[in-house]
Amino acid sequence: MNVSVELRDITKRFGETTAVEDLNLVIPQGALYGFIGPNGAGKTTAIRIMLSILFPDSGDLRVLGHVSAMEAKDRIGYLPEERGVYRKMRVGAFLNYMACLKGLRGPGLDKRIALLLERVGLADAGRKRCQELSKGMLQKVQFLAAVIHQPDLLILDEPFSGLDPVSRRVMRDLILEENRRGATVLFSTHVMPQAEEICRHIVMIHRGRKVLDEPLAAIRSRYDPRVIEFEPLEPGAGPDPIRSLAGIESVDRKDSGYEILLAEGTDPVEAMRRILEAVKPARLQLSRPRLEDIFIGLVTGAEDAAERRDALKADLTDNGIYGANA
Repeated sequence: MNVSVELRDITKRFGETTAVEDLNLVIPQGALYGFIGPNGAGKTTAIRIMLSILFPDSGDLRVLGHVSAMEAKDRIGYLPEERGVYRKMRVGAFLNYMACLKGLRGPGLDKRIALLLERVGLADAGRKRCQELSKGMLQKVQFLAAVIHQPDLLILDEPFSGLDPVSRRVMRDLILEENRRGATVLFSTHVMPQAEEICRHIVMIHRGRKVLDEPLAAIRSRYDPRVIEFEPLEPGAGPDPIRSLAGIESVDRKDSGYEILLAEGTDPVEAMRRILEAVKPARLQLSRPRLEDIFIGLVTGAEDAAERRDALKADLTDNGIYGANA
C-alpha cells in the first residue's frame, strides 16, 4: 500500500496543555479522509505538524515519502482555517503568483485560472482586487490557490466555513473531482455531517487522542442505531398502535413524525413490517447512525452515556456541531 501521510506516536504540548497525544495515523494514497472532532480537539495542531508548520515533541512522521512536508511542498495543497490572501492584488494575479510558488508556469496557466474561476462562479473576478470580494468569494479564491497546481496531497481545514449552500455544493464537487483525479484528501471539520457527506474514511479525535479510525461504511454497519423514523399518512394518527407492538422499546414525537427505538436484538425489517400493518405511513425508514451520536457514545463510555449525553450535546452545540448546516 502506498502511503501519503503516516504519523507514529505523535505528541505535542503547549505548556501544560497536551494538544495531541500519541497520535498514530496512516492515510493511503488516493484516500478521502474526514478528520473530525469538536473545536479544540487537536485537529489543526495535527495538520500543522503534518505540514511542518509545527514540530512534534515526540514521534515520527512521513509525508509523501519524506520525513518533512517541506521536502514535498510543491506536491501539497493546503487550505488553512485562518484565511489569508494578498488583499491589494488582483485575483488573477494572485492565483498566478500562488501557482508560480508551486512551480507551475507556462502559457496555459492563465487559461487554467480563468476556467477555475468560472467553475466557482467568479468568471468576472479575475481583474478585481481581492479586497473587493466578499468573504465567501475570497474563500473560493483561496481554495483555488490550494488546488491550482493539482497537488498529490490536499489538506482542507474547515473548507466550508462561511459558505452559502450553493457555494458549499460547488466546493464539495471540486473536492470530489480532486480525489477522483488521484489526490489524497484530508478534510478536517467540526461539523460532522459535512464529513459524513463527503468522506469515505473517518478519523475522530477528542482531547488530542484518536477515538475512531475506520471506513464510513464499517462505522455505519457496526453502530446499529436501532431507530426507525415514522410519519403517519393521517396527520391525526397517534402512536399507540405502534407502542404495543413486539420489539418496540419507545416511541418519541419528532417534528412531524415519530422516532421509534427498537429493543436490542429486534430485526428492523420485521419491525417495519409490523409498523406498516399497524398504521399507514407517509414515511417509514431506518435511521442511519449519525457521526455525532457515535462520537458521543465513544467519548462518554457505555456506563455513563445516559447521564452525560445531554451535557456533552450542549458542549457540542456550543462548538457548532449540533444544529449546523451540512
